[in-house]
Amino acid sequence: MRTVVRTLVRPVLGPRVPVGVQRRWLDTVSGTTPPATGVDIRTGRLGGRPTEVLVPATTPTTAQVLYLHGGGFTTGSAATHRTLASHLAATTGAVVHLLDYRLAPEHPFPAALDDALAAYRELRERTEHPGRTLVVGDSAGGWLALTAALRLRDEGSPLPAALGLISPWLDLSGADRRDDLTDPMLQPAWLARCAAEFAPGRDLRGRELSPLAADLTGLPPLVVQVGSEEILFDEAVRLAELARAAGVPVDLRRFDGMWHVFQVSAGSVREATTAVTVLGEALTAHLPAR
Repeated sequence: MRTVVRTLVRPVLGPRVPVGVQRRWLDTVSGTTPPATGVDIRTGRLGGRPTEVLVPATTPTTAQVLYLHGGGFTTGSAATHRTLASHLAATTGAVVHLLDYRLAPEHPFPAALDDALAAYRELRERTEHPGRTLVVGDSAGGWLALTAALRLRDEGSPLPAALGLISPWLDLSGADRRDDLTDPMLQPAWLARCAAEFAPGRDLRGRELSPLAADLTGLPPLVVQVGSEEILFDEAVRLAELARAAGVPVDLRRFDGMWHVFQVSAGSVREATTAVTVLGEALTAHLPAR
């Protein structure tokens, strides 16, 4: 799978490949990994945006998960993340809502963040057990999950029971990123293009766009997973350090020898399946009884 990622995904995620080509190719490649068995796939809407709703075929729990996919804010879809989200639904027994938020460059910041916040608020309003709501995101979706939680905290709104962050992309400027790591998937030049298309003309190191520069006090528990081979490794570690210093419970799991968001291969790669299971178990441990 590492070879597949390096040869079929990494070259396409380059700064010169048109975003439309990237989107179509990622959707196609992702179709080779089937979703988890025993999970019904339905359609829905949250916050005015389409969702794919993954419901465990056995009696689901009362927990709800809002899933925010990665893709550099410019790519990613239900097709690219259906497998991961379905395995998360199977592991947690929760209904997982995979949000189709608006993408850049057609819809730059704050469109995606607005969609995530609107979806979360509506999800809480719909359920009889709003306290049993979780938010999970990978890569750029991890940025969205963390930034949305900061916005909710600042406005005094109810927070998720916990946040799940998979290989979160938190430093959009890349200024402090090490350049001595070999990532089987990500190219720094592609990340730079994505950031520029997501937030054109904005200060990528300012508090508005840099959650690592924010006060993390009062956030819900964080469950963070990161692969040792990815260029975003230090960002996940830095987040854990800052959150713990702010009194936020953090469960940081490092997966040696693994690459960026390898969890999308759950069901096909043993380590990926294990990681999603561990993620689900850690998240559900933070759910209240009701």
